[in-house]
Amino acid sequence: MAKKTHVKVRLVPESKPDSPYFYYVKKPAGGEKAKVKLSAKKYNPATRKHETFVEKKLPPHSK
Repeated sequence: MAKKTHVKVRLVPESKPDSPYFYYVKKPAGGEKAKVKLSAKKYNPATRKHETFVEKKLPPHSK
């Protein structure tokens, strides 16, 4: 079986990480870009503005 080329990360607003709104994005699993923390300007409907969203660890899931 092949290794995964991307991992799923969660982007949360930088100013308010406990906001109810967040984005899921794919990030490279290996190489130089995998070590860099992802940040992007996205629209936050809670504040109705474009804000900087930063990478956060995915929450634990239960089976």
